[in-house]
Amino acid sequence: MKIGKVTNDILKKVVFDKIRNCRKEVLVRPGIGEDCCAVDFGKDACVLSSDPITGAVNEVGRLAVHISCNDVASCGVEPIGLLVTILAPPGTTESDLSVVMGQISDTGYALGVDIIGGHTEITSAVNRFVIISTAVGKVLKDKLVTTSGARPGDYVVMTKTAGIEGTAIIAADKEEELVKALGREVTDKAKSFINSISAVKDGVVAGRFGVNSMHDATEGGVLGAVWEIAEASGVGVVIHKDKIPVADATLKICEYYKLDPLKLISSGCMIMTCQDGDGLARELERNNIKATVIGKITKEPARILVDKERREEIGQPESDELYKAVG
Repeated sequence: MKIGKVTNDILKKVVFDKIRNCRKEVLVRPGIGEDCCAVDFGKDACVLSSDPITGAVNEVGRLAVHISCNDVASCGVEPIGLLVTILAPPGTTESDLSVVMGQISDTGYALGVDIIGGHTEITSAVNRFVIISTAVGKVLKDKLVTTSGARPGDYVVMTKTAGIEGTAIIAADKEEELVKALGREVTDKAKSFINSISAVKDGVVAGRFGVNSMHDATEGGVLGAVWEIAEASGVGVVIHKDKIPVADATLKICEYYKLDPLKLISSGCMIMTCQDGDGLARELERNNIKATVIGKITKEPARILVDKERREEIGQPESDELYKAVG
């Protein structure tokens, strides 16, 4: 199999189809595009999401916090706590571990999220830091947002720009090469995207406004997130390529490495659907979050990307474009 997240076909056949359910308290179970589970806690639902950071060398601690907190926020929930498992390779120094733990602690504190547990280990099973984080949040059950809630007629809204996380990772891990190829200004701008990777505010604002579905654009990028919303909801979608904002630094890095920015890991970008797309975009903008209406959910099952006179199918996400540059 290819490097990266396992394809949805294999995930369904090898993972999901083997899961047997026996607890009625579980409100949201594993499924294509569903990054969170939800458990019945009376009037509230406890929302949890777990993710690893494997594709980055630098800033792994910050990324580990943001990736799981963003998932919980995609349910319209503010994350409360984080469990963190750190697997470090042989040769790791106390100083190395201190840097990573400092990133985790500082990022969690900035988000108002407590580190509530986990595990730390040096192991020959990895050749660089691997961090698995599990975020926990709570929400009133009737306010819970899922990936599978998109309805025909909903507008598709995205926040920020495509390829945010991928741009930051590549710029940090390939800094010397990119400075020579693209210059210091572009490289530093791309590295600064690490400061835009949190989508917690995006999800909480959208949850208050009222949306039918949300999904953060992680592996597979913007188009991967759009496909997963459509698949989970059993609907079609039409996306206008020329409406998807892509930052100049992202475009230049993607041109250099021959990557598709719309399929590049995009943590920090949240994909949402609701009946009042313009209203949602205005509400996000009022909260200083860039937002763009990029398409519409349809009854027809086709998932289409429209580019001027050209139309192409949006396929299920495969190995992320990131691995072509840093794999």
